[in-house]
Order: sequence, then C-alpha cells, then structure tokens
Amino acid sequence: QVQLVESGGGLVQAGGSLRLSCAASGRTVSTYAMGWFRQAPGKEREFVAGVSWSGSSTYYADSVKGRFTISRDNAKNTVYLQMNSLKPEDTAIYYCAVGRYKGDYDYWGQGTQVTVLL
Repeated sequence: QVQLVESGGGLVQAGGSLRLSCAASGRTVSTYAMGWFRQAPGKEREFVAGVSWSGSSTYYADSVKGRFTISRDNAKNTVYLQMNSLKPEDTAIYYCAVGRYKGDYDYWGQGTQVTVLL
C-alpha cells in the first residue's frame, strides 16, 4: 500500500504562486509515474500534470501548460507541483496520485485546497 499526503495549498491572489508537495510512504514510488489532479466545486475531477518514474518526461493539461511545473525527488519519495500565474479558475482541491504514465492511477491522497482570489 502507498499513503500519499499533500501539502502546500492555501489562499493566494490571482497572479500569485504556490508550490504543492506530495509525500509518499508505505513503499517506494520511484518506479511509478506520479500525477496531480484537481476537482473544483460542482465539477468532475480532472487531470492536471503527470511525471514519469524517472522525472524525465512530463505532460500537462492544456489549461495549465506554461504555468504549472511538475517535478519529483525519488530520494524523498515526493512529487511537487509549482503553480505560477494562478487564476481564479485554478481554485480546486488538488490531489496527487501514483500509477502508470498516461495510464490509470491506483493510489490517491486526501487532497489540499487551493483558492485563488480575484
């Protein structure tokens, strides 16, 4: 089993930045892809960004390309999401997940709230 704990969410003004972290425990996740998803109120959960097991490949939703950067530190069993130029429409609960690159994700965290104010 893998336990994932997100942190770094909060309130920020539009145009600001936040860095989310997700620490994995229970087993190493260095051989798995990791990703970030989000769910806004009244909407379905959507993919945000993914990173391969080595960190050498990444992919993003069109809505965040050029603004968000996903990275990972396998020595720390941690994945990050650097979010710049935040917009009110980025407001959501952000979840990290472990799974297959551009495939299914099997383990999920509890989420961290990100609120972007006008």
